[in-house]
Formats: sequence, structure tokens, C-alpha cells
Amino acid sequence: MYTTILYSVENGIGRITLNRPDVFNSFNEQLSADFIDALKKATKDEAVRTVIITGEGKAFCSGQDLKDIKGEVGQRSLGESVLRRYNPMIVAIREMPKPVICRLNGVAAGAGASLALACDMIIAVETASLIEVFSNVGLVPDSGSSFFLPHLVGYNKAFELISLASKVSAQEAKDLGIIYKVVPAEELDNAVNELATRYANGPTKSYAITKKMLNKAYTATLNQMLQEEYYGQEMAGRSEDYKEGVTAFNEKRKPNFKGK
Repeated sequence: MYTTILYSVENGIGRITLNRPDVFNSFNEQLSADFIDALKKATKDEAVRTVIITGEGKAFCSGQDLKDIKGEVGQRSLGESVLRRYNPMIVAIREMPKPVICRLNGVAAGAGASLALACDMIIAVETASLIEVFSNVGLVPDSGSSFFLPHLVGYNKAFELISLASKVSAQEAKDLGIIYKVVPAEELDNAVNELATRYANGPTKSYAITKKMLNKAYTATLNQMLQEEYYGQEMAGRSEDYKEGVTAFNEKRKPNFKGK
């Protein structure tokens, strides 16, 4: 069905792999369309309880394929492209009611870095890196980087990383609080699968509500968040997972969550 990505579902885990390794998984029109469609599919599929996003080959994603738009510079509406191609994928990840894990297998540049930052958790190989390359071609950050970076590292560090297009190693990104875990190449798959399996077997409704609450916390007041917690706890308290969790606790066994 897809020509630029690989998509699979197994044991509650949906996996989306950007599959243009010859151009470091950079975005062209088809990859954008395929990726957005796969995100929608994973969101709707009840069999998918967590999602892994990664890249094929040496890179995670190098952003926009500049060779793909060669000859259109100055004529192409970049704002229209952001609205139509990039914003929908970032919003889909943030609003997906399931944990999204970035398997950072290599460099993430430009919109590729934004894509990684949009995920709920990042597990990176030691050789991976993040770089906001927009200023190198006279552009400004897009695909959410101007939102995610200041919240993660503060204004001054975000301005530094964006304006100087500074490459950040996986370990540096972990120290900054951007990345959850950094592992050697031979341990990457096990680390990602272990986390994905935990989420796939966890209380999916709880994760969905938590994700929605944390997204609102960026702009809400304390009183508004207290109200959100009230609503969220009311919904979570009516879930089958909550009943199973309490029953398992009282029976001194591991809960068997169904994501309902």
C-alpha cells in the first residue's frame, strides 16, 4: 500500500518506518502523504496500543528533501507546505491517544528533528544526533521545533541550537532532558521493544488521558489543570483497566490490562 514507508502491527505495537534510505529518509510529497496516512491508521486501529517511529538505514530523517524542490526556490509556498504536509503529522502524533516512541537510529535534522521531538519518548543509538538546520538555508524552525525546544531546554538554549544550527549528540540530548535513553547500536532494538511492549500491555486509556492532560498543561493555569485532573480521573476511574488494576493489586498479581 505504501511506497515510502514500512508499516506493521504486531502484539499491540504499530511500527512506522520512514523508507527512503538513499536520501536519508528526507520528506518528499509522497513520504509526507504516506506517513500522515499511517499515523491516522495507527490512531484508529484498536489493535495498536503503542507506536514506534523510526528510519530505515543510517539516518532517522533529514527533513525536507531539498533536491526534490530544486528549481522551485522562491516560487514554492513554504507556508502552504508546512500547513498541508508537516503540521498534520506533528498534530497527529501529539493527539494520538497512544504512546509514541521514537527509535532514533541516526541523524534527525530539520523537520526530522521536529518529528523526533514530537514523540512522547525517544530512545537513541549512541551515534545519533539532532540538528536544527533551518538557519543554514535562511529559514526558521517549523514542524513544532519552536514549541518543543523552548519547553524542553529553555529559551536561551533553544535559540542557540536553532540560530547556530548546533549539532547535539544523543548523549548531550539526554543530558538536556530531550532523550529518554541512549544505548549502543546492538542494544537499540531490545531497548525500544522492551519499552513498546510495556506500553502495549499497559493501561492504554490512562496513557491517552495523561497525554491529553500534559499537552494542555503547556498553556493552562494551575486551577485549569486541577479541573483537567478531575475530568481525567473521572474517566480513568470508569475504565476496565482501573478495575483490573485494583483487583490485581488486592490479589497480589500482575494486572492484565486490555486497554479498555
